[in-house]
Amino acid sequence: MGLALSLVCAVAALVSAARAAAMALPGRPQPWPDHLLRRTAATLGWAAGAVYALGLAGVAWSEAEVGDGADSTPAPACRMGFDPETIKGLTHHRASYLPLRFDCVREDGSVYVSDPDLLWMNWTWAVLALTAALLFLGLHYRAELRARWDAVR
Repeated sequence: MGLALSLVCAVAALVSAARAAAMALPGRPQPWPDHLLRRTAATLGWAAGAVYALGLAGVAWSEAEVGDGADSTPAPACRMGFDPETIKGLTHHRASYLPLRFDCVREDGSVYVSDPDLLWMNWTWAVLALTAALLFLGLHYRAELRARWDAVR
């Protein structure tokens, strides 16, 4: 489900990016700056959704592997690719979907991250979503400023 959502968002981001790039071609809709801002914000919003959905799929996959057959507890994501000293005393895991995290917990209470890629995914989708929101707000603020300017003239 998460991978399908990521794929849909990625395709939508590509379509939005193509629509934003089309603003450079002759015959573009007027007022073109408004359309360009709207299409760029949509592209960034869909890209944020794609990155978040990809990370969500990774966390959900790691969560689904726990308790699924022999040798599945503690979480395979906490054991695979780590040296024996790191996984020594591993008891359980903690998963979080906002922010995306899959932490492995030892007996002494110390924690280590099972997938360091989730860190850049969190920052990437957050920055893309924030930028998209700021562009949408800027678009509406721009329209308000234009209306005030026309009222003064």
